[in-house]
Amino acid sequence: MTNEIISKLNTYITGEIMRQPDRTLAPTEPLISTGLVDSFSLVDLALFIEEEFGVHIDDTELNQDTFDTLQELAKLIEDRR
Repeated sequence: MTNEIISKLNTYITGEIMRQPDRTLAPTEPLISTGLVDSFSLVDLALFIEEEFGVHIDDTELNQDTFDTLQELAKLIEDRR
């Protein structure tokens, strides 16, 4: 299931946030700390996660301390399902 979550997150982030739909992010590639995903896009990402996976992520959790990679975010989603 984690691979499916990572794939959906990758598609959304590269297509909608980064506007680079042909790019593939590695599961352990830092997103926030490297600036690939900025703070303004985190709210959009949270809304996507709620809609796609039925999981709530509080605004205070949207930071590199809570998750900074697709792998960490997928684990957070799985833990809350």
